Amino acid sequence: MYIDRLEADGKLSKLLNILVAIIIFSVIVVFHELGHFLLAKKNGIEVTEFSLGMGPRLLSTVKGNTRYSLKLFPIGGSCMMVGEDGEEDGPGSFGHASVWGRISVVAAGPIFNFILAFVFALVITSVMGYDPPKVLSVEENSPAEEAGLQVGDIITSFQGKPISIGRDISLYESLYGMQQDQIKMTVKRDGKKIDLNFKAASEKKYMLGFSYVPDGKPEITEVFVDGAMMKVGVLAGDVITAVDGTKVSTGEELQTYLGEHPLGENAVTITVSRDGKKKEFTVQPTVRTQVSTGFVYNLYREKTNFFGVLKYSAVEVRYWISSTIDSLGLLIKGTFRVNDLSGPVGIVDAIGSSVEEAKSEGTVVMWMQMFYWAILLSANLGVMNLLPLPALDGGRLVFLLIEAVTKKKVNPNIEGMIHFAGFVLLMALMVFVFMNDIKRL
Repeated sequence: MYIDRLEADGKLSKLLNILVAIIIFSVIVVFHELGHFLLAKKNGIEVTEFSLGMGPRLLSTVKGNTRYSLKLFPIGGSCMMVGEDGEEDGPGSFGHASVWGRISVVAAGPIFNFILAFVFALVITSVMGYDPPKVLSVEENSPAEEAGLQVGDIITSFQGKPISIGRDISLYESLYGMQQDQIKMTVKRDGKKIDLNFKAASEKKYMLGFSYVPDGKPEITEVFVDGAMMKVGVLAGDVITAVDGTKVSTGEELQTYLGEHPLGENAVTITVSRDGKKKEFTVQPTVRTQVSTGFVYNLYREKTNFFGVLKYSAVEVRYWISSTIDSLGLLIKGTFRVNDLSGPVGIVDAIGSSVEEAKSEGTVVMWMQMFYWAILLSANLGVMNLLPLPALDGGRLVFLLIEAVTKKKVNPNIEGMIHFAGFVLLMALMVFVFMNDIKRL
């Protein structure tokens, strides 16, 4: 009976996590479409349907000339406007509005996503504060110390990247790795900016490309970009249970094992637990340059004043926008693979897992985790929709900007065919990512 109750509680918890993820998705999508809706109304464009979800209607009501609908699949949404397909150009249609009016309508969706992300960031920054990029410690007799780096210095630039929060440095390390031993950074000390340049200590080592919790169960906290673990499909959140058949139950045991069995050119079998399921991966260690910068920077949040809340809420949104853009750049370069992309299923699973973990830290932390995901997804959706690809808002903006410059409308049939082709490719990508998510469960 007790076991049955535990299983029932586990299933209920999973359902609640899925519900939380759906609510977050729904809020973000509704706000995106609300941007299109409000600007359409402002520009005299008739909206035929405003909907949340895709597929068959579950509920709907008509007010004025607009149908408001809730559809079966809680992924996506729409703001259907008269003449947005280019077939109608009369009063009240999308094509009848001025070109800049149409540009504002299309751009409003992504812009509203950024606004929503900022609102959520205000909540987090007000409650939790921000993570100042402060130097916490400097290794004695290290090149960093010899270059003049001091505890308390505020890092403003690292390897040419502007730094506003500690996570900016962490993001750089995650995306690009510490492969360069020549460190260039700028710090602020007593109101003065100081440029530092030094050669950090480094060594070439066989590495798997991950980090884990040193205390308690050996849970993987990060899988490094283009690392050996990422290439075979190991994910952050996986718990390592064995290495080459040797069982490990704590981070200390894993550390001891790896210390006694240094990695070499031979492949390693990593056994992990993922959502209660056992998975095995054959991982080929790769030779990487391991750089020791010689200093530790801050990643903990501290409170700030009213103007600081405003400033660092904007920085929070900027952080997620830049991380999305940088990740897309690495995808184009081939550092990321399409197989590494996560769709709705993977995101729902990630949200559920992080919210579940946050529950043990208390209600406030759990809510902050949900807001954190909302910022990430809202900023991500805004950036993705601004990509100049057919069927996306960014693709539509390209044609409208061409019209604004040339003073001539692009042939609606040609534009329609391009958007349709883009839509088909987008749907194919969504199906691929969906199936990829299922395989990783």
